[in-house]
Amino acid sequence: MPTDHDVTLCPSCYAPIRWTVTAAAKRLPVDAEPSADGNLAVYTDGTGRVRSRALTKDRPTLEHNEWQAMPHFATCKAPPARRSTRPGARTRTGVRPTPWRPR
Repeated sequence: MPTDHDVTLCPSCYAPIRWTVTAAAKRLPVDAEPSADGNLAVYTDGTGRVRSRALTKDRPTLEHNEWQAMPHFATCKAPPARRSTRPGARTRTGVRPTPWRPR
């Protein structure tokens, strides 16, 4: 079972969350309380880092000291606004002229 020493608050909705690290070394927020309908297995490794993995067809059950959690992206009450894919991207209007080429 998880301890409360690694719980922080979501900056958008102020719900309690835990930051985990996935197998791809990405940070992922999960809800602080275990959830029976979650799709993640969360555990603390030997160094004290909270890690998470997806429950898949290959490994559908919890193993050893894992607990089931829900990603916070799915339950956040006030998600932040989506960012554009490119920072500083501008919208284009009109038709772009084609370069003139002789025949």
